[in-house]
Amino acid sequence: MGRIRPGLGLTLSALLTTSLAAASLTDPTAAGASSAAVTDYSITVDPDRAGPEIDDAMYGIFYEDINRAADGGLYAELIQNRSFEYDTADHASYTPLTSWTETTTGGATGTARVVNDEARLHEKNRDYLRLDLRGDGSGAGAGYGVTNAGYNTGIAVQAGKAYDFSVWARTDNPSGTPLTIGLHTASGATALATPLRATVSGDRWTKYTGTLTARATDTTGRLAVTAGGDGTVRLDMVSLFPRDTYKGHPNGLRKDLAEKIAALKPGFLRFPGGCLVNTGSHRAYEAPGWERKRSYQWKDTVGPVEERPTNANFWGYNQSYGLGYFEYFQFAEDIGATPLPVVPALVTGCGQNKATDDPELLKRHIQDTLDLIEFANGPVTSTWGKKRAEMGHPKPFGLNRLEVGNEENLPDAFFERFTEFRKAIEAKHPEITVISNSGPDDSGVTFDRAWELNRAAKVKMVDEHYYNSPQWFLENNKRYDSYDRQGPKVFLGEYASQDS
Repeated sequence: MGRIRPGLGLTLSALLTTSLAAASLTDPTAAGASSAAVTDYSITVDPDRAGPEIDDAMYGIFYEDINRAADGGLYAELIQNRSFEYDTADHASYTPLTSWTETTTGGATGTARVVNDEARLHEKNRDYLRLDLRGDGSGAGAGYGVTNAGYNTGIAVQAGKAYDFSVWARTDNPSGTPLTIGLHTASGATALATPLRATVSGDRWTKYTGTLTARATDTTGRLAVTAGGDGTVRLDMVSLFPRDTYKGHPNGLRKDLAEKIAALKPGFLRFPGGCLVNTGSHRAYEAPGWERKRSYQWKDTVGPVEERPTNANFWGYNQSYGLGYFEYFQFAEDIGATPLPVVPALVTGCGQNKATDDPELLKRHIQDTLDLIEFANGPVTSTWGKKRAEMGHPKPFGLNRLEVGNEENLPDAFFERFTEFRKAIEAKHPEITVISNSGPDDSGVTFDRAWELNRAAKVKMVDEHYYNSPQWFLENNKRYDSYDRQGPKVFLGEYASQDS
């Protein structure tokens, strides 16, 4: 999908049929009566008659991290660039200290820089903040550090609500390094919570936690982390999370936004995106020298958040992957929706339109997809079922549909690779419906060729996408009346009516 979608990266999906019970519209003017304008109508509803039955799975939602729909949106983390991984290679306006500014209290001074060296927190979380302290300043609260501005206008807090803070830190000062964590207004003039204080001890990474309770409601808050004394202190994964997440999950979702999605009562949740999945490099994370702009690959997004790499996505910004595959599966379960993940087919779309010709890489992605099914459905005794259980969900998620690829403009190259995925999945998991697609548009050469290939191979379900004018939708009200009822089912994965 290469067009801007409505809302918070959220699109209604699938064929949508509605009925309010059988009704008739009656014109009270008899045939041959006066041609004067009709101003009076009546509608008669028969409450004893029912309309057609609509299966719960007939409509659902499609979620993609566009317009900061995850970080800064549905994902509840309040700190932007929490692991200092932003990079100018990802976006011209980025720096490693995007959303951060230096701050000082009591006249203390120092230097702050983001570094990537052997002292890093994790091989997949390579950058961290190094504070070199000069040991000057006066008063017990003297400190030097950084302040985070959050997303958009700032960090939004509500009076009386609890916010959980955490940071990974280490120090070379044998006496320890005092840390002060403060939440204040944008001007810095008013404290929004009683500050937290901690002492960092030892030169190895340790996680420090605490809770800030907001005294007032503010949408432009700032979080300051300052260190006192001298020596070097290293910080990474600076986090501030509302305690009250959706369903109370740690590393969870914003309650207000998640509740609005749940209120739609979707039958399925398609995730993690379209163009997010099949654009960029299909290579795995490799350090050092890893490719920053990679397709969305599910194994990057599970496990402890401090061990998940960030990625520069198709829509022009970094993803923390804090909202990952486990969290998507959990959200689908919470709202009673069938999970429907999309995996890359090694053919890029969305204007990139390149096929990756690497048999070993294709083999690896197919195995990754089989591992994904095991992660979702496998027993706790399996490798990936055990990983799911370790993350807090021993029970299988009940995955039964999976989509390979999204809007590929090279139908023959795509279908060659799709066939390999389908063959491997159906051989091991015949219970899984493998969904194909028909390209980015509602008609044309690509669309026709894709459908030809899908029909010939007896694919079970084909994903159609279209973003068209209101007039087009009115003119295509009977679009599916002529489709072969014995052929592949249609999954309408993305659609929207666009004004001209």
